Amino acid sequence: MAVFKQLLSQAHRHYSFPKSHQSLLSLLTRNRPFSDQPPPNSSPRNPIPIQPVSYAVKEPNPENKEIPPPAATESQPQGPATGQSSSPPEQNPGGPDQDVRASWTREEIRYVKDTPIISPVSYQARVAPLPEDRVAAEEVKEDDELETERRRIEAENQNMMRRVLRVQEEKVPFPTLIRTDDSKKGKVVYDLKDAIQLVKANAKRNFEETFEAHIKLTPELRRTDLKLSGSVLLPHGCGKNFRVAVFAEGDAAEEAREAGAACVGGKELVDRIKRGEEKFRYDRCFATREMMIYVPKIAKFLKRGLMPNPDNGTVTNDISRAVREAISQTIMFQKDKSAIVHVPLGKVTYPEEALRENIGAFVNALLHAKPAGLKKSSKYAGYVSTFHICSTMGSSVPVTMQSVSMAVDRYNKLRLQA
Repeated sequence: MAVFKQLLSQAHRHYSFPKSHQSLLSLLTRNRPFSDQPPPNSSPRNPIPIQPVSYAVKEPNPENKEIPPPAATESQPQGPATGQSSSPPEQNPGGPDQDVRASWTREEIRYVKDTPIISPVSYQARVAPLPEDRVAAEEVKEDDELETERRRIEAENQNMMRRVLRVQEEKVPFPTLIRTDDSKKGKVVYDLKDAIQLVKANAKRNFEETFEAHIKLTPELRRTDLKLSGSVLLPHGCGKNFRVAVFAEGDAAEEAREAGAACVGGKELVDRIKRGEEKFRYDRCFATREMMIYVPKIAKFLKRGLMPNPDNGTVTNDISRAVREAISQTIMFQKDKSAIVHVPLGKVTYPEEALRENIGAFVNALLHAKPAGLKKSSKYAGYVSTFHICSTMGSSVPVTMQSVSMAVDRYNKLRLQA
């Protein structure tokens, strides 16, 4: 509104207005209810002067200290436009800081930042050492000092001995750990006589255990082209009654019955076993060459190792002799995939001499069954690696090959005398 009045006053200087316009202007100036300023002068020729305002420049604080803001009650608003001033602010009896803040001017308050009077400061927590820790530290320090002094005295003594007595210092080798290789400590190998006694002493089961032999052959015999199988008639038997079955017809069947075979039959026996009418519960099985056309049809019904095979002598036309040998404690042997032979050689209740003769007879047959394709081997070396004997539920006992060779030689002498 003040600007509007100024424009009107400037225009009045250059133009002359009629009296009607002057009355209108006076009417407008009288009817301003929203004006906060006192009414202007009656003379329109005197404009309202504009007073310039300037602010003092704030000097920088040399100590870089932040000035706390004044209290809210220190700066009181001015009174109304009537020119009456408000009552002075109440002084806080808090201390001299309140008096200083009360003496600030309005220009100084404009540059005060709103920050706390005292900035918070945090310190790291400290734990006082306990008396026990101090004592332990002192003891460790004393021990270190004593150890250092001891080493210094020993070094001086050694230097004195070398200088005065010219004693040469003994050179002690650096200590090293010596590892004992327990893997090279094998089992104790026993003589055949002592091994038999040990096996008989360890057999403490409620049933009559079987005396067994396990022979590990050279690794070269793991080849599939090298076959090893055979049979041997033990002088004292193996302590088991074998039931023999024979597949034959005609005169061969009659010879088998006379020799003591438990089951004899031809094509009709094969058909009964194939239909399941006859269960094959026999320990040995023989067949003639003519019956090998029908026997392979029941191979899945036969136990492992019972299938007649020309290699082990179970396919033959001399049935009477084969049955008599099977009934008279003849055992068959062959190597497995690991080149190991497992055979029963009697019962642990047999006398020691009988078991020794059975071992000699078996090893003699094993030597005769050595494959022809095995190279770089003598009688035992390069053919037999280890020889162990044991009972059915007992631990194995290694036997020296020298004592086994002596048992074979004795068996051959007894057979020649007979």
